[in-house]
Amino acid sequence: MARVLVVEDDQFVRSALIRHLTEASHTVRSVGTALEALREVAHHRFDLVILDLGLPDLDGAEALKMLRGVTDVPVIIATARDDEAEIVRLLNDGADDYLTKPFSVEHLAARMAAVLRRSRAGAGEAAPSCVTNVGGLTIDPLRRRAELDGARLDLTRREFDLLAFLAGRPGVVVARKELLAEVWQQSYGDDQTIDVHLSWLRRKLGETAARPRYLHTLRGVGVKLDAPQAEAPSGGAPAMGAPAAEAPPS
Repeated sequence: MARVLVVEDDQFVRSALIRHLTEASHTVRSVGTALEALREVAHHRFDLVILDLGLPDLDGAEALKMLRGVTDVPVIIATARDDEAEIVRLLNDGADDYLTKPFSVEHLAARMAAVLRRSRAGAGEAAPSCVTNVGGLTIDPLRRRAELDGARLDLTRREFDLLAFLAGRPGVVVARKELLAEVWQQSYGDDQTIDVHLSWLRRKLGETAARPRYLHTLRGVGVKLDAPQAEAPSGGAPAMGAPAAEAPPS
């Protein structure tokens, strides 16, 4: 079964979707605004988003573009609008499917199953089978599972993709342009997108940009993932053979 986020401001429709999805054994979270949706995908992993267009704070078409900036989770648009030009535009902007209200529970279930099949098949084909260990980090791309010191990390799909890509090149500085091309599948983009995801990852790894442990940013160059270095004993000279302390990263 799937983890589903329902983004719908109409309380009647929202309640009906939650009830039917829960009865189908899906795990469901729901919100009524675009900003709440962005907050949800930033902090929780989902397999699918059902997105209404007529949201009170932001049009769903703009919400879709913002979602695509932070996650590649499959999105099904569910709305009363049926303009063909708009449907084409939404699909081109990153929607995976489109449902026009009113629709039956069976119709929704069939569309969800098709979208989830495509998403899981693609993830399986792209994921290498080897498990990577970097310090206390364990990344299993095939199972899409990451652990830190034995505890599972709750990562969004994009966070996991970014971490797995860097873990495949431990100690290597990866240019931001390469991250955009390989993780976001974009030939160009805003560096802020990478910075936001790095910030979320650092938080979940228990570090900060000022005091990094695994994720190190080299300004104007790129990002690398490396195992934490042993700290010298406090209150004295560095341990035998240990390098002198480095200046804090800029």
